[in-house]
Amino acid sequence: MAACVSSSMVTLTGGVSIPSPNSLKTKGLGFSSPFLNSFNPIPLNFCVLNNPSAASSRSKISRRLFRVQSTVLKENEEKVVVEESFDPKSFREKEGEGTFGEPPVGGDDSPSSGFEQRIIKFEQSINMLLTDSVVKILDTFYHDRNYARFFVLETVARVPYFAFMSVLHMYETFGWWRRADYLKVHFAESWNEMHHLLIMEELGGNAWWVDRFLAQHIATFYYFMTVFMYALSPRMAYHFSECVESHAFETYDKFIKDEGDELKKLPAPTVAVKYYTSGDMYLFDEFQTSRPPNSRRPKIKNLYDVFLNIRDDEAEHCKTMKACQTHGNLRSPHSYAAEALEDDDSGCVLPQADCEGIVDCIKKSVADPPANKK
Repeated sequence: MAACVSSSMVTLTGGVSIPSPNSLKTKGLGFSSPFLNSFNPIPLNFCVLNNPSAASSRSKISRRLFRVQSTVLKENEEKVVVEESFDPKSFREKEGEGTFGEPPVGGDDSPSSGFEQRIIKFEQSINMLLTDSVVKILDTFYHDRNYARFFVLETVARVPYFAFMSVLHMYETFGWWRRADYLKVHFAESWNEMHHLLIMEELGGNAWWVDRFLAQHIATFYYFMTVFMYALSPRMAYHFSECVESHAFETYDKFIKDEGDELKKLPAPTVAVKYYTSGDMYLFDEFQTSRPPNSRRPKIKNLYDVFLNIRDDEAEHCKTMKACQTHGNLRSPHSYAAEALEDDDSGCVLPQADCEGIVDCIKKSVADPPANKK
């Protein structure tokens, strides 16, 4: 991975290629001009400054600075500290539409598009069945033990991101794949879920041995299932994670509405205060791909604020998982400056391999081995 250094920062550009806006077929998230006018863009690195053709694109950066490729969810619930809530049911795909609620690529009469839509519907049906089954189990065991339920939920919620990174590292080992943004965002997501877990442990959610046993064994099974699912169909694996995160959002949202008055009387756990209000916030910004960095800075005064922010974290995970269901759509919120390097041939950007699922990776490696690539 190549490193391009400026006077004030280090920008890692190895293996990351940003698709041209004209080639994107999915909805992007734009930000209003008042925000862009008030934002001072970071300095371009020396790779851009030393290349006239790349430097000429500097004037275009402000217009495209935060075109993070993610879908925007409907926001129609109660007011919260950070932003309005949203309806998790807005994730459900409409029949006859594409992955992001758009007409299928190729038109309604395309045989391949119709076949793909049937596959998508089949994948999502399996995911919803699996999610509903797990929810019923949790409802049976934890209908009156909220913190223990949250501990199990957060132990399991971290697993998909480990699984995604495991498969992507395997693809990198074989030279099939290299997209740094995916690894960065998935690690940031696992880091966020880990702090949710630490909060639940501080609240006593792991006090019973049976809860720890159940959570650990479900997580182990879930890891291998997700690895297999992700290798077979990344789209299906991302949708399953979206279903899990959507359930987490609904669970926390109901808990806040039912117990809000009592939660406001209780102090916030120390780990929550440290995570949300102090230290390096890079990883906190990294997993929220639908918003620009530094745009969300929580205030933690009591336990109510803690659960409010955990709920909003789950909403951000849902948005990211939905964006991931279109291959190549995920982009790190910190990678906007890399757009200036699209046409840069100075040698700072390494060529990258890319494939979707193990079948596609093997097929592409046979058709065009890495040794033959220039």
